[in-house]
Amino acid sequence: VAQYDGAYKISRGLWKKYGDKRVIDTPISEMGFAGIAVGAAMAGLRPVCEFMTFNFSMQAIDQVINSAAKTCYMSAGLIGVPIVFRGPNGASAGVAAQHSQCFAAWYGHCPGLKVVSPWSSEDAKGLLKAAIRDDNPVVMLESELLYGVPFELSEQAQSKDFVIPIGKAKIEREGTHITLVSHSRLVGHCLEAASVLAKEGVECEVINMRTIRPMDIEAVEASIVKTNHLITVEGGWPQFGVGAEICARIMEGPAFNYLDAPAVRVTGTDVPMPYAKILEDYSVPQVKDIIFAVKKVLNI
Repeated sequence: VAQYDGAYKISRGLWKKYGDKRVIDTPISEMGFAGIAVGAAMAGLRPVCEFMTFNFSMQAIDQVINSAAKTCYMSAGLIGVPIVFRGPNGASAGVAAQHSQCFAAWYGHCPGLKVVSPWSSEDAKGLLKAAIRDDNPVVMLESELLYGVPFELSEQAQSKDFVIPIGKAKIEREGTHITLVSHSRLVGHCLEAASVLAKEGVECEVINMRTIRPMDIEAVEASIVKTNHLITVEGGWPQFGVGAEICARIMEGPAFNYLDAPAVRVTGTDVPMPYAKILEDYSVPQVKDIIFAVKKVLNI
């Protein structure tokens, strides 16, 4: 993250600007450097701990879950852990099963953590600033495949004080016929599917969750009241996934009575990620899969 500017050049220029005291290269020992970062947070600093990919965070998951997430509660509020764990998450390209999995459900499962999952450049900037300012441990799940994708930034988003509140979803596209709820890279797929479907007279409302925990279920409920249909879209595995949680919360809440058809999940396939490109494409939701699901739910 320092002299090399980060594996994906995300921390480019930081070391030259801030020096060895603030931007620190470490040996590739996740349990060690995550533990150092958690200790630094307990001692009053606000460290940002980068995992080269979140697949490697499994080496340090005890530090994230047991040391960071639970310490404030177990110390009766005496010890805060204001830390950000960040790095790429979810499917990459051609790196097989051990390097292509989504940790949104893993970390979203744990009380004591906040979990954010940006899609656009605006999300990435606003959520990172909010995460660093937050007094709780925050897991920031970025997408390696989005690092090279350009986004337009509004003037508001370019201002120095631009922050996106953690726990608030964003409606990326207004619609009246069906609600598509997604996070990270799949938000873009939903918008592409919505553009195709609009030509056929189907107006999709696309919600970018932005935050996995705490989840803005009120935004989803308000949309369902309007559209009466729900599809969740994610790159992670289906069982115990983010979509499963959204569907369960809708089932248990007031919006259930507004649904005109069962909620449907579009997810990654329930297999370890294959290495072969053609199989990899089959294992991650594509735009055509979202379009198929929408037509199935709307019975068209």
